[in-house]
Amino acid sequence: MDEVDERVLQALKANSRISNTELAEQVGLSVSSCWRRVRALEDRGIIAGYTVALDDAGMGLGFQAIVHVQLRRHATDEFTPFVRAMQAQEEIRSVYATTGQADYHLHVVCADIDAYNQFLEGFLFRMPAVASAQTNLILRVVK
Repeated sequence: MDEVDERVLQALKANSRISNTELAEQVGLSVSSCWRRVRALEDRGIIAGYTVALDDAGMGLGFQAIVHVQLRRHATDEFTPFVRAMQAQEEIRSVYATTGQADYHLHVVCADIDAYNQFLEGFLFRMPAVASAQTNLILRVVK
């Protein structure tokens, strides 16, 4: 990676829908050279994919929380279904396995507190692997 690759990545982070022509102009490359650099970054796995940033509030999802989950034990028979369920659950935007008191930290997005209670009672607390969960409400997103 060099300085030009960094400029390409910064531009794509700001707008992944930018055309190759605009990107090339923005980072000071020819169109073909820019295309080759982007392709090389994709081939090396540095660009893992492209995504859409969603406006949760605009979609009626005004409740966000970070949920700290402790597991009962880390046996494969409980652990594997837990991980699969976390990956499949729509309300969970991100899952982080961590060190410290909690085993996992979940970023959860719901319509409101009632929907969050349904998520807890109807899903999370029904998982056999879950020993406990502590919720921290997100008051505002800073970054």
